[in-house]
Amino acid sequence: MSVQTTNQASTTGVLPQISREIQLAARPTGAPTAEHFALVERPIQELADGQVLVRNTWMSVDPYMRGRMDDRPSYIAPFQLGAALEGSAVGEVIASKAASLPVGSTVTHFAGWREYVVLDAETATPVDTSLAAAHHYLGALGTTGLTAYAALTDVAPVKPGDTVFISAAAGAVGSVAGQIAKALGAAKVIGSAGGPAKTRLLLDEFGFDAAIDYRAGDLAGQLAAAAPDGMDVYLDSVGGEHLRVAVDAMRPHGRVALVGAISGYNGATAEPGPDLYKAATREVSLRGMLVSSYFPIFGDYITKAAAWLADGTIRTTETVYEGLDQAPAAFLGVLSGANTGKMLVRLG
Repeated sequence: MSVQTTNQASTTGVLPQISREIQLAARPTGAPTAEHFALVERPIQELADGQVLVRNTWMSVDPYMRGRMDDRPSYIAPFQLGAALEGSAVGEVIASKAASLPVGSTVTHFAGWREYVVLDAETATPVDTSLAAAHHYLGALGTTGLTAYAALTDVAPVKPGDTVFISAAAGAVGSVAGQIAKALGAAKVIGSAGGPAKTRLLLDEFGFDAAIDYRAGDLAGQLAAAAPDGMDVYLDSVGGEHLRVAVDAMRPHGRVALVGAISGYNGATAEPGPDLYKAATREVSLRGMLVSSYFPIFGDYITKAAAWLADGTIRTTETVYEGLDQAPAAFLGVLSGANTGKMLVRLG
């Protein structure tokens, strides 16, 4: 391990002086567009003791970020106008004044949407790239994977023999969730996705037992055909019609994990909600979750999920946009369902 001093940084050589970042230029009403983002150059500050300079190599764009574009109270603070957006990223330490993170370390952190960032060392987490490739720490080994795992082991636990329904099943959380459900002993896993290409991927790549194309219409009829005897567990990332139809199809003592509601993220007219009387009389539980509540088990999850990746229990796919300037397009693509698996931006 290299030895750091408090007055001199360890570096990889000549360091950059300028970093580009994506800022929030305006708050959207309805669906955001490219005009709501600005690509800005900013000087890189000097390191203080206990800090590191990270060159970001991968960043994540996720549906929850749409809510942060609005100026309203929520479980996480809104993005600020004229400031860099935030989100999960992976990068390499290229200068360090922190003994715990020497130059060359690969770390995850929450300061994405920029090329370089100065961080207090305690806000960056080192990752083991011999265990899995760096980008997996934003997907199957990141918060999306942890979301799927926590949803199906604690929020709406899967039991051996269960029938499980996953919405947004070709996305980052859903594609991992379906495979985890099988690993937990589910007898049948059904996924909903948009279009025949994605539904075929659910069956051929991710091992789902049945796939529903919600764009084909008659969601209730398709679900009844796939699960004629009802369902035990539903992981909801969509809300709206998906949630209503799923609750209607739940067996007694069914469990629903409320993970997201992307159908309403752009201010669309609210669709009718689920029949809560029916849920009550069947003793169905509907429970929300925030992945941050499960950070204490993150390390244990990564160990388990890395083994699943290695032995093929979990298979992944990514949709990758190249370059920071393409980050807004990648984010807009997530909101429109353009991605298969995890949506990532690779930074040059």
